[in-house]
Amino acid sequence: MPKNEPFDPELVRELAKLVTETDLTEIEVEKGDLRIRVVRRIEPVHVQVAAPAPAVAAAAPAAAGLPVPGSGAAGERAKAGAGHPGAVPSPMVGTAYRRPSPDAKAFVDIGSQVAAGEKLLLIEAMKTFNEIVAPRAGTVTAIFFEDGQPVEFGEPLLVIE
Repeated sequence: MPKNEPFDPELVRELAKLVTETDLTEIEVEKGDLRIRVVRRIEPVHVQVAAPAPAVAAAAPAAAGLPVPGSGAAGERAKAGAGHPGAVPSPMVGTAYRRPSPDAKAFVDIGSQVAAGEKLLLIEAMKTFNEIVAPRAGTVTAIFFEDGQPVEFGEPLLVIE
């Protein structure tokens, strides 16, 4: 590597290719004084969701063009809800749970009325269960994850309108 060039462009290309092929959002390598970080940004898409009547709540995500929970990768979920003003993003990386135990009722469902501060879900990170609460009052109009599914930081989890 020439002295006037601070990094190897081929290494950056290889890292970018690795990030794309493995569906990672970022990768960082360090060797001596050289540190290279490659980040893939997922562009948000603005989605509008009408509040469905409780009787048709289960069909609302598919009808509105939103993914049905568990039907796509994290990137697809992020694209679907990231631009929505009522989206509740994940505050951490971990495993999201809609219910406190496998045989318990879900904290919220599509069509549920929630108050600010009400528990919406749990995210397990490093063997600790973290309560995620509603940032505002409203109606849950979309849920972008299935029980026990991994989530990333900033990934939209659900929409409250």
